Amino acid sequence: MLSAEDSVWMAQALHLAERGLYTTTPNPRVGCVIVKAGKLLAEGWHERAGEAHAEINALRAAGAAAKGATVYVTLEPCSHQGRTPPCADALITAGIARVVVAMPDPNPLVAGQGIARLKSVGIIVDSGLMETSAASLNAGFVARMSRGFPLVRSKIAMSLDGRTALKNGESQWITGAEARCDGHHWRARSCAILTGIGTVLADDAQLTVRDVQTSRQPLRVVLDSQLNLPVTARILQGGNLLIYTNNQDAQKIEQLEKMGATVKVLSGAHARIDLVMCLKDLATRGCNEVLVEAGHTLNGALLQAGLIDELVLYMAPQLLGDRARGLAALGELTNLHQRIELAWQEVRQIGKDLRILATVKKG
Repeated sequence: MLSAEDSVWMAQALHLAERGLYTTTPNPRVGCVIVKAGKLLAEGWHERAGEAHAEINALRAAGAAAKGATVYVTLEPCSHQGRTPPCADALITAGIARVVVAMPDPNPLVAGQGIARLKSVGIIVDSGLMETSAASLNAGFVARMSRGFPLVRSKIAMSLDGRTALKNGESQWITGAEARCDGHHWRARSCAILTGIGTVLADDAQLTVRDVQTSRQPLRVVLDSQLNLPVTARILQGGNLLIYTNNQDAQKIEQLEKMGATVKVLSGAHARIDLVMCLKDLATRGCNEVLVEAGHTLNGALLQAGLIDELVLYMAPQLLGDRARGLAALGELTNLHQRIELAWQEVRQIGKDLRILATVKKG
């Protein structure tokens, strides 16, 4: 039977899980709290892949006192041998009496087996407490495990009239410094940043996290169907670059790979890169969240294909006029049934601009 006290401890476990927001990829963000006789005994969170999971860190901190305690964990304890041993077995060995789980693990290697393992030895298990919050924190991991490709989030800076650049392509800067800094938090939490060759050629973008302290830089991904990326592009600096292309020019591919890039040839209709294949390939590389920072062409293609899940819109208090570029090239709609509908999630002022978070309604 879940109680108000259970909610307090689970909220603390979720807060701990958030500490891994920038570092745990490709693993989920997980927090754990151990409580005994109504008092906090120990806590832990998963910090990065290959290192101890949240439950193990908390159990190490608790020591022998963990026997008979209650564990609050934001994700079902794993039951399989991966880079680290099964957490379910560690909880059993420690003599834990009760485990409260926020959400089941969507990983097919676990998928209820961790909870079943605990129950099989008499440990009381309650699940579903604050499940929505836990799932939201790991929406990308859930997406990758359940559908085979990442959560896709597009970040767009625009004017009040929905324009992202002048007709000549000039766009720096529509939004203020505070909004641009806030945008780096979305970069830092993402596994990959996806853009098109047009944006790279126009802005010579690096797509690195600079305004947020993080020990990890996301993978930079460029869609370049004809391999037009110049060898002088700043995005080639520092490696950690993946290029998707239709072009099989072995000499150009070798040249780019010598500079530290990885080049992946993907087929597609009309000399375009297959966007679904691209996202599926990113999933195989362990990408949970992909942040799109691109122009209206790629944003339009992704929206039309139903591949964008969320929008992060920074709206500046200015007007750029009807000749300026829009946020997505969707072509002409002939009836309202063709529109793409959104659901507002949050509106917040960031400096002089507004930040609007919205989800894209599917189906």
